[in-house]
Amino acid sequence: MLMAMSSARPEMPPPPRRSFASDNAAGAHPRVLEALAAANTGHALAYGDDDWTRRCAAGFGELFDADVTVRLVFNGTGANVVALAAALGALPGPHHAVICTSQAHIAVDETGAPERVLGTKLLGLEAPDGKLTPAHLDAVRHLRGDQHHVQPGVVSITQATELGTLYAIEEIGALCDAAHADGMYVHLDGARIANATAALGADRAALRAFTVDAGVDVVSFGGTKNGLLGGEAVVFLEPSLAVGSAYLRKQVTQLPSKMRYLAAQFEAVLADDLWIETARHANAMAAELHDRLRHLDGLDPGPPPQVNSLFPTLPADVLDRLRHWSFFWEWDPARHQARWMTAWDTTLEDIERFVAGVTHALQR
Repeated sequence: MLMAMSSARPEMPPPPRRSFASDNAAGAHPRVLEALAAANTGHALAYGDDDWTRRCAAGFGELFDADVTVRLVFNGTGANVVALAAALGALPGPHHAVICTSQAHIAVDETGAPERVLGTKLLGLEAPDGKLTPAHLDAVRHLRGDQHHVQPGVVSITQATELGTLYAIEEIGALCDAAHADGMYVHLDGARIANATAALGADRAALRAFTVDAGVDVVSFGGTKNGLLGGEAVVFLEPSLAVGSAYLRKQVTQLPSKMRYLAAQFEAVLADDLWIETARHANAMAAELHDRLRHLDGLDPGPPPQVNSLFPTLPADVLDRLRHWSFFWEWDPARHQARWMTAWDTTLEDIERFVAGVTHALQR
């Protein structure tokens, strides 16, 4: 007697152990945890008067090969607020605005912190690829000298951008030249500066090329998305902007008391350029994921990733099924576009499991 065939649909395969929602979901690198444990010995004076913070500052000086001032802070929003506060404060009068893209993190994902805390206005300009150009500065030049308008004072760019794109070294140089010619300062939001560095040369020379050599004045140097337990750094490349920055950091509630714990983390990743190695791995995993997905019917993986993010589009029902299976963010609901990100600890096994799940969902 023949057995009746089951009509039950096969279940989704096991989800990956690590999330593809964001590199922010990753844990801390073992060397960072070891550095924290080593720093957690005995007593050290508070507020940065400790050997860890001094070594960390020296490490950033060597990294940029320049006389820089470093202010460690708790998080990326705090880093951006401190950096922008210093740049705006160096301009004559409180009537200056910050130019950024309409997709910029400071404009979209910081709950209005720069505007509320600093009392400034953000001029968000449309940029389909997430990048500002000198032409954008030309577009706001008509505001200059008109007492009815805020005056453009600071240009804020993100490298790598919120759309996963990269500024070429020459593009940042041209933008800095145009901004400085108009008397403006340039801030670089480097929440994923490690991924950009890994993509543009994977060495310290690449970092210097698109920051200090290109003319950037102040950098928000990200760490949390690249293996730190928590901590960011504001690096002043233009010495005049650093004047008074210690007081600004305290005013905007970003002065860590036990600063040695933040400094120890950066000291660990700057040593032997671990910060580049981890970012290079994350970028490589994104490229691997894209390569394994691009042949699947019913899915558009988007352009090859420049750093560690993919922006695929899928049928709405497939997108919903996958998000319940292994959560990720829906980037553009109108287009059924997702964002998938790899991290410093993403493995090939994670990619294989994720691709298996995507394949299964598409076949259903």
